[in-house]
Amino acid sequence: MNPLHSIKGVWIAGLLLSALLAMIVHLFSGDGLLDFDELALVRWAHILAGILWVGLLYYFNFVQMPAIAAATADPGGPGPAAIGKYILPRALLWFRWAALATWLTGAWYLARTDQLLAAFTLGLSRGGDTAYGLPMGIGVWLGTILLINVWFVLWPNQKKVMGLAKSEGEADLARAKRTIATVARINAVLSIPMLMFMVAAGHGVAL
Repeated sequence: MNPLHSIKGVWIAGLLLSALLAMIVHLFSGDGLLDFDELALVRWAHILAGILWVGLLYYFNFVQMPAIAAATADPGGPGPAAIGKYILPRALLWFRWAALATWLTGAWYLARTDQLLAAFTLGLSRGGDTAYGLPMGIGVWLGTILLINVWFVLWPNQKKVMGLAKSEGEADLARAKRTIATVARINAVLSIPMLMFMVAAGHGVAL
């Protein structure tokens, strides 16, 4: 069976290739063939989930929303129904669970390195490292706001638009669409400094 013929196959092939390459690196560096590193594994999962989450966030903002607007304005075109019926539900499934996975793996990593409290208090807790906790904390709080928006603002309104939840008529549906557009753009704006400060904790503030 060709793994490229399914999404599951792509994930399995990617994970197996990662494991194989890791074993080769361990072999040449003189480590054990399966030199398991929990923190490295959690960090990798966090980055992978984060790329998927933010990548879909940018897709929604920079590709899908303008495309739907253009399709709606085109009287001779196919309209936005294909996107709403076939693409949007799948994209939202990956989007919201990638958001949760990103937050959980990030929290797990910070907890295992004893930096969770320092991050959430911006380095001001007793024994906290402000040089690390302040930039990381800014990134953590921005990421937490994004996660809350995804699950408690965007998703309830998206369910109304897709017909998965009851709406109170056309006015309510129009309000839900406006909320989605506004909050999605807010999340796109917040994601940019979030990424800068996540990296800044270990490598310095870019600006």
